[in-house]
Amino acid sequence: MFNAHRPQMFAAYNKARDYFIRNWRELVEIEKHTHSLIKQAVVENLSEIRRDYDEASFLHPFWQNYPPEERGRSPRGDQFPWIEVGEHSVGFKLARILSNQVTIREIGLPSGTDQRFVLQSEELGRRCKITNQAMLFMDVKSVGPRDDADHTVLSTYQVSGDGVWKSLKDGVKNSVMSARGSMATHAFHCALPPIYVLSDYTVAPTVSVFIKPVYQMVSLKGENQTKIKTGQPLQRITIATLPNGLLLTEKPGYLGKYPGLFYPGKDDKTKAETKLRARVSFEILRKIEPWRVDTIALA
Repeated sequence: MFNAHRPQMFAAYNKARDYFIRNWRELVEIEKHTHSLIKQAVVENLSEIRRDYDEASFLHPFWQNYPPEERGRSPRGDQFPWIEVGEHSVGFKLARILSNQVTIREIGLPSGTDQRFVLQSEELGRRCKITNQAMLFMDVKSVGPRDDADHTVLSTYQVSGDGVWKSLKDGVKNSVMSARGSMATHAFHCALPPIYVLSDYTVAPTVSVFIKPVYQMVSLKGENQTKIKTGQPLQRITIATLPNGLLLTEKPGYLGKYPGLFYPGKDDKTKAETKLRARVSFEILRKIEPWRVDTIALA
């Protein structure tokens, strides 16, 4: 199975890659439309998202003796990791909502973000001449007030690169990027291809979207235990869409124009270089195109 469609995929991939380098604005249009679909799904279903997200706090008696493991270097012990709350009540929900608006195929992939599927719509076909599909990687990253910065952390499996496929047997390989900070720089080995070609030879460009639910930490008040108010309710949701690897490295070459877009992540020196994460600056994403970062606040 690994090689059944390889020659046809090789030819179709390189043809599509050349096409998108020449017609890079179509990649931007695909990303912009996908971003707007997700934003619309959040805005129109915000009350349901909030209700189910906040249910995790109300359900505290049922998991308080088996809390999720705290992460980070020096946790203070006064908040609970809410990562899986976001993955389930936001990520899974958005995938279901999107399936009511567009066609979705849960294509099997061994690695990637929380949600990854082929998205197909007539509107994508109107914005791009060679395909009406996109391979959507959608990752949910819940954070509290202490981690609420204007960026998010990216793993290598959440970013696409230049995706060179030189010979039939080699497969797609990305050039190494750089995460450049004011104090340090490290290599960033992004692992996603910029384009997928399915076994029926249809083309699906990679679109990387990050959903960032931000929760509050309700402070303890009063000495009477019956009056203590606690919880981690949803405060707002940020949606950020990263440019495709061809947009970053080829045309228009965003990485060269905005060298601070990626900067070093939070991994220490003991982690293998090929696995080092990077941060993506939302401030710079807005400079590239303002629509790439949206924040939806709860009333």
